[in-house]
Amino acid sequence: GSSQNNIDDKGYWDSGCSRHMTGNISYLSNFKPFDGGYVSFGQGGCKITGKGTIKTGKLEFENVYFVKDLKYNLFSVSQICDNKNSVLFTYSECIVLGRNFKQIDDTNILLRTPKQHNMYSIDLNNIVPHKDLTCLVAKASADECILWHRRLGHLNVKTMNKLVRHNLVRGLPTKSFDNDHTCTARRKGKQHKASCKSKLVNSVTKPLHTLHMDLFGPTSVSSISHKWYCLVVTDDFSRFTWTFFLRTKDETSDILKKFITEIENLKDYKVKIISRKPLSYNLPPTNFSKLLINLLSFKKFSI
Repeated sequence: GSSQNNIDDKGYWDSGCSRHMTGNISYLSNFKPFDGGYVSFGQGGCKITGKGTIKTGKLEFENVYFVKDLKYNLFSVSQICDNKNSVLFTYSECIVLGRNFKQIDDTNILLRTPKQHNMYSIDLNNIVPHKDLTCLVAKASADECILWHRRLGHLNVKTMNKLVRHNLVRGLPTKSFDNDHTCTARRKGKQHKASCKSKLVNSVTKPLHTLHMDLFGPTSVSSISHKWYCLVVTDDFSRFTWTFFLRTKDETSDILKKFITEIENLKDYKVKIISRKPLSYNLPPTNFSKLLINLLSFKKFSI
């Protein structure tokens, strides 16, 4: 008797409650005692000892469990939907719609939550991003891509999107940047040398007029005689190439001096131009200066 008087006379919708339940047997019509198992709630829990029907105007709540010590009347949203009805919650009320209700379109649906085990659960792993992530929904325009590409020092698009996802740059719009534009300045900055136009007519008319030289090393594998550097000399007219192996770079000046003297005496031609741009960067400064002193009186060096 006393427990019945403490029960709230209102019923509450509960999407987390799997079945209709009440602690007041007087609300139930067509009551049938039965052993429905055990239900847990805030006060600890109690046995289900029967079930019946609660009638409210057009809607009948069937199979309402009677739980003696339950202090509230709970109505399960899931159980209502089992009868092909729909439950609509608004900012001011809850509406139960009949099974003939048809939804006009899906344009106003913001979220769908599936029903599992008589409950409607939201998978937060798919809905809520991690703290350092941002959902890139909007796509940046071509002008925005170019603008931020230049502001960030011609940064590549992949890194720009990474900055957006991790919120690392203040003021950077949370948009997806695409690599659909050509940055001329970035291309020029990445190329090592300006391209030279091809010459249709060779200006060199005699052997040994121009020699191209290059020194590279140390190589990953030494030669048979345990030398790690290589000097390559190419005649511009004949494209004939000489190769010299060096143990150290400072041997270059002596080898070149000896080679030029021998090849001029052998072919009876004079070396006019030595193309030595790569060579100058590899030779030790003192040795290259010595080489210039020995050859400068009768040679022209291209830069």
